[in-house]
Amino acid sequence: MDKYLLEEMTWEEAKEKFKETDIAILPVGSIEQHGPHLPVSTDAFDAYWLAKETVKRVKAPNPVVLPPLNYGVSYHHMTFPGTISLAPETLISTVYDIGCSIASYRVKKLLIINGHGGNTPALKCAAQKLTYEKKLQIFIDSGEIASKERKEIVSTPNDVHSGEYETSTSLANREELVKVDKLVKAIPKFPLPCLEFSGDNKVPWVFTTDKLSKTGVLGDPTLATKEKGKKLWEAHIKNLAEFIEQLKGIKT
Repeated sequence: MDKYLLEEMTWEEAKEKFKETDIAILPVGSIEQHGPHLPVSTDAFDAYWLAKETVKRVKAPNPVVLPPLNYGVSYHHMTFPGTISLAPETLISTVYDIGCSIASYRVKKLLIINGHGGNTPALKCAAQKLTYEKKLQIFIDSGEIASKERKEIVSTPNDVHSGEYETSTSLANREELVKVDKLVKAIPKFPLPCLEFSGDNKVPWVFTTDKLSKTGVLGDPTLATKEKGKKLWEAHIKNLAEFIEQLKGIKT
């Protein structure tokens, strides 16, 4: 396979690579609490891992995978030690600057693989600026591309953080860092039905995790299995790789 990690290229190799492809991938994660059983780097590791595993499935020429942004907007987890948060403005500016740089190398399409939902508003803001000013086509996947398979595999309602889903995926790609002796069910209770994460007719709201969970978990990690994690990753990787192949045919 051709080189695809920008961090491993010389500038001469990068020059040739950018002649081959107009697609770049930017993994974005976070450093934040993930309950008593998962490491704070879960989102950051997963976003970069997913990018690399996906590109392995893409036919030549494969996209350029940019070095990851390991920090994100995590104010809602700050009451749990180990969480480090960027201001939304910082993430917007950083992604914007990265976009300006790669646009100068004739990149036309940027796929952001986002490992943390709290980053989404800032990423969309940066994407709007780059689309308008640099004519970049920007696509952001925060897991939605495999939402159908997730609904089929994960049974826990309102399972959004360190629960059945994330614990399963972590068992599949970093099992040695999962503290299985500390798995505790913590499905959040909501003051109104319309505020539930997985409910219908939802009203978006801003919350801090400690108001919903004493452990930082929002879900049920006791239902997690390595096999579920493998299925979830396979669906995500397969769907993303197919999407990238389709992107190659989009004219700019």
